[in-house]
Amino acid sequence: MSAYQHAIQAVVQRTGLSAHVIRIWEKRYGVVAPQRTGTNRRLYSDEQIERLGLLRQLTQAGQSIGTMATLPLERLRQIAADTLGPVSAAAVRPAGATLDAAAALLAAGIAAVRELDTASLGATLRQAELQLGAQGMLQRFAAPLAQMLGELWRNGTITAAHEHFATALLRVHLARGVGEFAPRADAPVLIVATPVGQLHELGALLVAAAATNLGWRVIYLGASLPAAEIAGAAIQRKARAVALSLVYPHDDPALVPALELLRELLPEPVALLVGGRAVPAVQPEMERLGARIVNDLAGFGAVLDGLRTPRVG
Repeated sequence: MSAYQHAIQAVVQRTGLSAHVIRIWEKRYGVVAPQRTGTNRRLYSDEQIERLGLLRQLTQAGQSIGTMATLPLERLRQIAADTLGPVSAAAVRPAGATLDAAAALLAAGIAAVRELDTASLGATLRQAELQLGAQGMLQRFAAPLAQMLGELWRNGTITAAHEHFATALLRVHLARGVGEFAPRADAPVLIVATPVGQLHELGALLVAAAATNLGWRVIYLGASLPAAEIAGAAIQRKARAVALSLVYPHDDPALVPALELLRELLPEPVALLVGGRAVPAVQPEMERLGARIVNDLAGFGAVLDGLRTPRVG
């Protein structure tokens, strides 16, 4: 059994994860349970550090942290070997510069949001795009940032003003980037929105940017749209799919009826894609409706690739 002797700074350095991500993974998913000193400092064992490093590698490769979090260490090693090749657990950063850069950028982004520092957040966004590329910025920086901000808002660490501040800057930045990707005239159309009552639109903005970068013609409708308006836009623009972000609240009694109505109004060939933190609460209903559930931007891209084949008839 490994001795508990590593402070959080050493864990950050060895795993490439930020301290913020590690704490959120501990609190939300129970990925590790570090020992605490008399002064309440966390101390991690070598096995816990290996576990965190493997989880970072697997989530970077597109696996869902919710699926991987509670698996035994030996199973994580096996999945990592199958997914990434025979990578030693000690070699936590074969693409280390990029992954460590993403962790550092994420920490800087959170700090800028907490300080409501427009200049710093803007600079961090530009740096993320330079270092990680367009899709890398979305998957390794913007999406984790959105998830962490949601958690910090839910636990009272930040206020709604902080989240709105981040959303406003990301909207401007992503819209600027989207303008650089001009889709072909015959590109498939994707409608992106949040259904009525779902006011958090950061996830929808990320989905719109990711799809545009992948060559789709995106019609972004914004937050809290009635089913009839979403369906009307999809029919008018002959959309291949409708993507909805479901974040909060997860227990809105009007959510499932709204999605049932949307599926009824949409033409049968139009795919319905749903993702976001609120999806697990309505997953059985989504499966019954034939909606495709996407857990992250990497999985979303794979679904879009599968939908690019033109419809028949």
